[in-house]
Amino acid sequence: MQQRRKSPFAAAPAAAKQGEGEEAPARRPGAPLSLAGLLVSIFLVALFVYNEDSAVVKAPLAALDAGAGDFPLAGASRARSAPDLHLLHEVNPRSQQQQQGGEGDEEERGHVEQVESRRKATDSDRADAAPARADKRAAPATTTTAPPSPSSGGNTSSSGAAVVAQPEPPACNLYQGWWTYDAEGSQVPLYREPECEFLTEQVTCMRNGRRDDSYQRWRWQPSSCDLPRFDAGALLERLRNKRLMFVGDSLNRNQWESMVCLVSSAIPSRDKKSLAKFVGPNGSMNVFRAAEYNATVEFYWAPFLVSSNSDDPQAHSVADRVVAWRSIAKHARHWRAAHFLVFNTYIWWLNNFQMKVLKNPRALPDKYTLVDRPVAYKEVLKTWAKWVDRHVDPDHTRVFFMGMSPNHGVPEAWGGGPGAVKCAMETQPILNHTGPLYIGTDWRLHGAAEAVLRSMRRVPVHLVDITALSEFRKDAHTSVHTLRQGKLLTAEQQADPRTYADCIHWCLPGLPDTWNHFLYAQIAAPSPPAQEASSS
Repeated sequence: MQQRRKSPFAAAPAAAKQGEGEEAPARRPGAPLSLAGLLVSIFLVALFVYNEDSAVVKAPLAALDAGAGDFPLAGASRARSAPDLHLLHEVNPRSQQQQQGGEGDEEERGHVEQVESRRKATDSDRADAAPARADKRAAPATTTTAPPSPSSGGNTSSSGAAVVAQPEPPACNLYQGWWTYDAEGSQVPLYREPECEFLTEQVTCMRNGRRDDSYQRWRWQPSSCDLPRFDAGALLERLRNKRLMFVGDSLNRNQWESMVCLVSSAIPSRDKKSLAKFVGPNGSMNVFRAAEYNATVEFYWAPFLVSSNSDDPQAHSVADRVVAWRSIAKHARHWRAAHFLVFNTYIWWLNNFQMKVLKNPRALPDKYTLVDRPVAYKEVLKTWAKWVDRHVDPDHTRVFFMGMSPNHGVPEAWGGGPGAVKCAMETQPILNHTGPLYIGTDWRLHGAAEAVLRSMRRVPVHLVDITALSEFRKDAHTSVHTLRQGKLLTAEQQADPRTYADCIHWCLPGLPDTWNHFLYAQIAAPSPPAQEASSS
């Protein structure tokens, strides 16, 4: 008959049974244990303790191997898998509202921006600010010294290092640095306003009455490297037989005008360059052609990238804006043949805290849902990213996404003096600022863009991270030296900057030339900066 097993604790003080039903002889009280019995007892106790310790240590590892990811030993979990960095950028910072970027709506947008910026300043210490924003804004870069006289501008610092969509070696971050004044004009501006016949009246600030040209003389200096010297001829050679297309809103059109002037400066013959506006699908394209190079620099109007009720390239100032966040094919089919695509979308999102979204425009074309701005923004970018990953050939086309172009509507944010009104009459950047700026930029959207770009796997997209460095350029807007509803501001309107100053768009030559200099560093520079290896 099979013998029953007893626990080690029961076996230690008693001898083994002699047979079924037969009891072991009892030990006499006070009799000492035999040496063999003592050794067996010590061995069994030690074996039991060892097994118990092994079970405590090995159980979590076994559970992790089996997929028990919620086991309470976080250290063991981190040892086996890196933390999800996406989560660090998903926390929403404080809610913000700004001036809207549609043309002809500056009066309404200025009021919205002022109200929200004041609310934002009082809320600046809320604890739910995103870590991505803290990384960008906490540590200011080096500030230059010996600023020029107030009439010509002064040196300033940029905000801290920017987190980009593709990891960059620390040796060169083009977007961390400072603005330095080039009094001699040896490096900036890269072209002259009267020399570029393609500039529109919206951006020709000197022609429209601005008296100082200091905004043209600020050069961006990265802190850990140098921007390659801009060579328009080299850029045209890189664009030979190719299409460079900007896609987005009026700020991307602002940058497109800058690029047209930059490349046309290398084409002295007027009959070898041409510009056609409001051509292509629904008049959505402007096309500059360099005949000798068989190259084009194009702009495509799509302020939300996806379909919206603001898609008319000439009549798009719609106050009640609605987007179809899953509908992109109408626009995107016109982008596929381009060799360089430069996207942006931001300013048109700032009219309201919530966006009106058509989730099913075909079945329910009149039914929309109100969605928080950052949520809608991220969903639109996910639609865009899905299209890029599915339809762009990375061996044929390079893709860039522009950071957000900031507004400057509330001088209190940078310590404006008595009587200061929006960005009007500003002649210098924000000077020697050592802390975070709170001018009203909605950094939640910036974080959403970073998260979406990081999620892309097939097609690398380089984030041209202009936001933080552009926040310091309160001096560079068109202000009252521009158009309103297609007409130049009158003297009476220029005297009323609270109503008419445009603190959204930028004078040219000016800040957008620096943005294009970043593109040049990625596209055409003989020795591309360190980012190139990680973003190409």
